[in-house]
Parts: sequence; structure tokens; C-alpha cells
Amino acid sequence: METTLDKPTEESEKYYRADNFPKGLTRKVVESISHIKNEPGWLTEFRLKAFEVYNAKAMPTWGFIPEANINLDNYVHYVGSNQKKKKSWDDVDPEILRSFEKLGIPEHERKYLAGIETMNDSETIYANVKKELTDLGIIFCDIDTAIQEYPDIVRKYLGTVVTIGDNKFSALNSCVFSGGSFAYVPKGVKTPMPLQAYFKVTALSSGQYERTLLIAEEDAHIEYSEGCTSVQDAGTNFHTAVVELVALKGAKIEYTTIQNWKKNMYNWTVKRGLCHENAHITWTDCNIGANTIKYPGIVLLGDNSTGDVLSLAFAGKGQIQDTGARIIHVGKNTRSNILAKGVSLDGGINSYRGLVKFDANSQGSYSHVKCDGLMMDDRSQSHAYPYNDATGENGTLNYEATVSKIDEDQLFYLQTRGLSEDDAKLLIINGFCEGVTKHLDVEYSVEMTKLIRMILEDGKVIQET
Repeated sequence: METTLDKPTEESEKYYRADNFPKGLTRKVVESISHIKNEPGWLTEFRLKAFEVYNAKAMPTWGFIPEANINLDNYVHYVGSNQKKKKSWDDVDPEILRSFEKLGIPEHERKYLAGIETMNDSETIYANVKKELTDLGIIFCDIDTAIQEYPDIVRKYLGTVVTIGDNKFSALNSCVFSGGSFAYVPKGVKTPMPLQAYFKVTALSSGQYERTLLIAEEDAHIEYSEGCTSVQDAGTNFHTAVVELVALKGAKIEYTTIQNWKKNMYNWTVKRGLCHENAHITWTDCNIGANTIKYPGIVLLGDNSTGDVLSLAFAGKGQIQDTGARIIHVGKNTRSNILAKGVSLDGGINSYRGLVKFDANSQGSYSHVKCDGLMMDDRSQSHAYPYNDATGENGTLNYEATVSKIDEDQLFYLQTRGLSEDDAKLLIINGFCEGVTKHLDVEYSVEMTKLIRMILEDGKVIQET
């Protein structure tokens, strides 16, 4: 039987207002989020079940970041805007608009984007989908809208790739998620241009928990890109997203993330894709700022399915980037490729943590893993923690790893060719990252180059002028 919530009254104060949530996570918080969004009973049940799982599970001990630094009762887990979604940038709150314009969103949209969704803290504040998408039968909207307008599709796939009980953070997201992207591309259709989303955290001591669900029907193709940023310098923020990708027979999904968080952000995110027969998924994952635990995963369920994970992480002063990938080969003749690049500077710690598993029935499958670490000084660290499970005796795994410090001879040589020391350092870093950045769209590639310079300046690798 589905849960129903009685309509609240001001006298009972049973529910919180969207702009007045307390710190901590209780059943009342979960019910209040569901009520504010006017969700169907089945989703309320989903949230409450997740809340029970969250309470039952202990904080995980894996990863490089000590749990002693995290107390989830210190965060507000829902920060509503009390504003309706806008379809014109002219109607968005001016203060929010100014902060997003610094990211170049309006310019990007005018140039080429087919659809865009923008989230501030816990709510989507702007959404616009071009007619070209809807004419093709493509659905692209925020997850809250999808729950209301396409409940059958959401209910069929939500929580099927990343289950509620997968880990404590998947349960956390499942009980308090708000905002995030939803895309459904019908059979044989390709997104003509990238779908685009931006997620921004502004509130002090708050958590952001977007939920993204992308479904590519048979022989469909989804290209999706997202950017993430935070602006709060005081205290800490917490970010736990769940991303589920479903690529049906012959489908292809390309998912790109550039996460440019402040250093005081804890970013513990769960991302996973499911590949059916002859399907393909690519994760391109760039992590800047924050203390991160994130391992995008792909389950190669169908025969002849393929997957790539391209990961880039920068760890600066006081930062830990614990990133990597997880690939599980289930079908026959599956192929996977992992390329992980980590840069450590000013005492930062970068770790590759990966899993490649061959199921007993995955005959003829192959995986190639390459993880490289570059340290910019003697204070920084680079680690690799690969875990390989070859239960399937016929699977083939090729693993290679390198760790190095920036070469003074290279710097000297480049300077003799007319480059300044600063430009020489940038050239070396860009060359090291090129295996990942070359897969980015032009706009994102330009953004990454600017961000790399900012990172090195902040780490005093490049002297400020």
C-alpha cells in the first residue's frame, strides 16, 4: 500500500517550508520534501524505505577521506527556492542570474545548446528545451518534472542501476534527492546537440542531492554534459549525487562532467551505467576542488557491449581526490577502457581506486587500464589502488600505471625555446591531461585550460603577477 500524506496546516507545523529546513536528517524532513513536491505515493514510499536503509548502514570505511570529518547532522539537506522554474533568463532572480552568467550559461545556450537545465541548491530554477528536441520525441527535463509528467518511465528505471541499498550515500540521495536531469531518447534517435545541465551550491552548511536518470532506447544516442560549482567559503558543504544511465540494445550514452567545487566541499557521488547488447557508455569525469570520493561505473551486461571511463582529478592544498572507475564484465566479448590522470600539487593527495571484474560467463572480454599520476612538488602524494577480479577465466586485463614528478629538464628545455617558466609548466600539465581533455567539447576544453591555470596559480605553481 502506498503512503499518503495528510495535507498540512499551519497550526500543526507538521511540514517544513521549502525555505526553512533545519539541519539534520529525520523522517519528517523526508516526508516534507515529498509533500512540498506533491509527489505520488510510490515515490514517498521509495524515499521512506531509503531513509530506513540510510539509518541502518554505517558510514563506509573505504576511500581515503576519514569519516571523522563528516557529520551529516550538521547540514541542511534541502534548500528550496520557493520560485517557479523560468523559461527565460530575463525572469530569473537577478542575484542568481549574475552568478550563473559568470559561468557563461546564457552564451553557451545561444550558441549551440539544444536543451539546458539549471539547478541552484536543491531546486531547478531554469529550464528550456528547444523545439528541435521535442520534434524528435526526446524528453529532457528536471527529474521533478519527469516524476509528475512521465511517472511510468521514471518508476520503471529509478533505482534499478544504483539501488537504494548499494551504500549509505545511495540511500542518502534516495531519501532526500531534489533536482537533477532526466532524459529519454526514443529508438533510433540521436540528440542533435549536447543536453546540458548546471548545478550550483550557494547555501551555507548545506547538502545538494541531485538525481540524474538518462535512458537511451534501442539504437539511440545521448550526448549529455554537466557543470558543477559552489561559491560558499565558510564552513563546509556536502554533495551526493546519484546518476543512473541505461543504454539499451545498440544504444550509446556519452556523459561529461566538470566539477569545479570549492575546497570546502565534500563530494561523495555514486555514478553507474548499464549497457545492454552492443551498447556503449563513456564517462568523461573531471574533478577540481573538493574532497572527492567518486568511481563512475559501468556494468557491461549484454554481449559485445563496451565502456570507457576517462577520469581527470586535481588535488591541491588540503585536498584529497579519491577517484577512479568500476567496470564489471558480464556479457561475452565485452570491451572496456579506463584512463585516469591525477595531478597533485601544494601537498594534495591524489588516488586512483579502481575495480575491474570479469564474470564467469564473460568469455572473450578485454579491459585496458592506465592510471598516471603527476606530482608538482615534494609535498604532494599520488597513489593507485587497483582491484582486479578475474573470476571469468577467459577475460583479458592489461593494467599499467606511472607516477612521476614534474621534470626540471623539461622545464629548462621549454624555457630555452622561448617559453616563460609559467607557460612551460602549463604546457606540461596540459600535455599530461590531453588524453582526457581531447574528448571534451570545444567550450569545455577551453574552460578546462582556464581552470588548470587557476588551479596552478592557487597552488603557487605559477607565481601571481
